[in-house]
Order: sequence, then C-alpha cells, then structure tokens
Amino acid sequence: MNFSFAQDMSVYQQLASGMQALPQLLPHSPATLLSLLRSQIDLLIEQQIAATLWVKLPPGEIWHSEIQRYHQQLTVSGVIRTLHIEESKTGVEGEQASPFSPKSSPSLPLRIHSLPNSQLQREYFLMVLSSQFCCLILAHRPLRRRRNNLAKANRKKPPLLAVTTFEGRIIQQVLDVIKQAITPGSSLFIPDDFICPPTAGSMLMSQLLAKQLQRQDEIHRQITMKSLAKMQQKNQKLHDTLQLKNEYLSNVCQELRAPLTHMKTALSLLNSPHLKPTQRQRYFQMLNTQCDRQNALITGVFDLVQLERNLARLPLELVRLSEIVPGVVSIYQPLAREKGIMVAYTVPTELPPVWCVSGGLRQIVINLLSNSIKFTPKGGQVWVQARVQDNYVQLEFRDTGIGIADSEIPKIFDRFYRIRPTTIEDPGGVGLGLSIVQLLVCRCGAAVSVKSKLYEGSTFTIQLAIASVHPPKESLCDEF
Repeated sequence: MNFSFAQDMSVYQQLASGMQALPQLLPHSPATLLSLLRSQIDLLIEQQIAATLWVKLPPGEIWHSEIQRYHQQLTVSGVIRTLHIEESKTGVEGEQASPFSPKSSPSLPLRIHSLPNSQLQREYFLMVLSSQFCCLILAHRPLRRRRNNLAKANRKKPPLLAVTTFEGRIIQQVLDVIKQAITPGSSLFIPDDFICPPTAGSMLMSQLLAKQLQRQDEIHRQITMKSLAKMQQKNQKLHDTLQLKNEYLSNVCQELRAPLTHMKTALSLLNSPHLKPTQRQRYFQMLNTQCDRQNALITGVFDLVQLERNLARLPLELVRLSEIVPGVVSIYQPLAREKGIMVAYTVPTELPPVWCVSGGLRQIVINLLSNSIKFTPKGGQVWVQARVQDNYVQLEFRDTGIGIADSEIPKIFDRFYRIRPTTIEDPGGVGLGLSIVQLLVCRCGAAVSVKSKLYEGSTFTIQLAIASVHPPKESLCDEF
C-alpha cells in the first residue's frame, strides 16, 4: 500500500526542536550506521519484541535484509509492520516495488513517498516503536559547500552525522509530527493511543550496549584485517622490488666483469716476448672488441635507468610512422648490405598518426630493426611493414633469421638475457634492447607480440593506438 507526505518535513529538525540540548552529532561511516541497525535488530529478535519499524534506509539489499531478518525470525504472535519512507521525484506512480512482499514477511510493508527535493532526502533513520522499547537512530547528511568541478571530482563524500535517542517523549513528538504529515490518517500504521514508554529498561539498555560493542568489535576486526592485508601486500611488493633490484645489480656486476676479464687476459698475453705479429693483432682486436662491449653495456644500463626514472613523466605525442621508419632503415641498409642481407619496408604515407612518447618510436624501430639484422645470416631478408588493423596501426618486423626457441620467447624481454646462437657468430650486444622496447611500448599504451620458429625467422609486432582525442592509458608492463 502506498501513501505520500502532504507536507515537507525533516526528522532531524523535529528531533532538534524536541530536545533542550541536542547531543553532539557524531561522524559515522555507513559501516558504523549498519552496525547500529544490526544491534537493534539483534536485540528485538533475542527479546522477541513485536515492534513497528519506521525506516528510511540507504539503497542496497544489505540494509533491507536486516529488516527482513527481523520479520523472519520473530516468532511471537502480534501484528508487526514496517513503514518504509522512500524518496520520489515523480510521485507514487511508477515506483519500484518494495523489496519485501507478503510471501517473504509476516506483515505487509507500507510505503510512504516523500515530496520532491524533500529535506528527508538527506536523512536516514530507524524508529523502533513498541510498548517495551522505543529507539530512534538518525543519520543526517550535511550540505557541502559548492566548489569547482575538479575539487568536486577529487574529494570524498563526508561522513554521516548520527545521533541515537531512547527518550520516549522526544520520539513521541517526532512520531506525532510524521503521522500528521501522512495522508490519509495514521491509524493504518500504529494505534492512535500508542504512547512511547519514557525510557527503556536498564536490562534492555545493557543488552543493547553489549550488542553494539560486539558489532563495533566486528567492524574494527574487519578493518584491522583489511589494513593488515594491505600492509602485507605492500611489504611483499617492497620485498619483490628490493629483490629485483638486487638481482639487477648482481646481473650488472656479472656483465661488467666479463669484458674486464677478457681485457685483462689480452693485456697479460700482450706482455709475452714471443708473440707473433698476427697474435699481437688478434689480442689488440680482442681488447678493442671488449672495450666496445664495456662501453655499450655502461651506455645501455645508463639509458635503461634514465628511462625507468623518467618514463612516467614523459608526455605522449602524435607521431607518424612514415616520418620515422624510412630514416632508420636508411641508416641500417649499408650495414645490412655488408652482411649480404636485403632490408625493405612498406609504410604508407596515409597511415594515421599514433600515440608514443617523444623519441620513443624511433628507439623502438632502431632496437627491433638492429636485432633482425643481427640475428639474420648472410643472404637473409628483413621486412618492416605497417598497416591499419582495427583501432591500431600495426608495425611488423619480420626476418628470415635463426629464430627463437619456444622456451626462450618468454625470456627475451628480461634484462641482460641474450640468445646464444650456434649457426652464426656471436652478434654481441648486452641484452637490454628488448627490455627498453618493452618499457616504451607499455608507456605508449601499446602491445608487443612475438612469433618465431627456429631456423626460419621471427616476427615482432607492435600495435600502436591510433591518435584520438585522449591518449591511451598505460598498458600492463608485467605481462612478460
């Protein structure tokens, strides 16, 4: 059955006008307010008190399930009713059905709709009315000062301000005002001669206090467990980060040690008085090669550290592949010709621009193209191709090189990981190029994938987001 208010009203104002000194409204979270509701229901069920409940609760099944629990577990005889006061902007017609029905509850819940923009829209309350026990829990949502849209989006909702009273005189005054505001008459909801008892019995109050403490203890225990879980996650993340840094430093030391060992060996051999000119030349070449490797390693580590430190702050910009790829390919074509490798590219000029960090696309192309040439034997071929695929521009590096074993593909993006080929000479390198590619691809909100077959070649594919109004979000960088 549906009714409506004939006039606007506020339970908070009625409560404030009825008390000589209104107790201080305490800030309550929704969880705390729910615990107060549950402790009241626990007491009514345990003492088997048949009461009329007048409620206006926040939306959500968890709140109304407590009222349903009371109806289901009350076993004493007597008529009990629940009066739900709901907000309405369009009136009674077209409102959603009450969450309870006569099949699920021993009494028919009655619904009253408040006026549009009513002061009740900022209030939630539970009023327990019985000859043994009366209580009113009121939560008030204070008005917030108007601020700009940015501040409004960033700030959290303020807590509810709540107060609880057991004074029968005050509750009766609030009840009478609400009854007068409802049309038609209030005899359907509670007897006209009903009068709230002045105060609740000391035994009931002690039991209610114990239940409230128990519910609050549950909340604190849940909060503590969540805080502990978050702290453990942070500690584990910190531990993993420190472990990764230790492994990284260990790898750097090992990689730096290797060329130094070769250089020291070459220097000791050069001191021999019986060296032939060809041997001396070979040892000088070894020194030169290892110095280059040492320099490349230090440069690569420095670039990687700088990239990790500054990558999050680098802005995304619009880039056209047709302005980047041809220039990089022209740089590497002389090197490819010396190795007898054919390098070709297909990058249409009409391709749409993509999002990438400043200079990032050029670095990606350099690393992937140089890798393709490095691991392709004489007489092989390398292709660079770009085309539109759905909402992405797909950039592909395909070669007829030595390929990568399936077991090694998940490792190739690890720092300092290098493939040890058996069919060609050691191509050198420090194993950081693909790590840098992965970082740049992730920052651009792109994706990288690899397909390869031993002795037949490899294909690295980058999917870059086509430029739109807003840059893409950073993708997950821990997929490899």
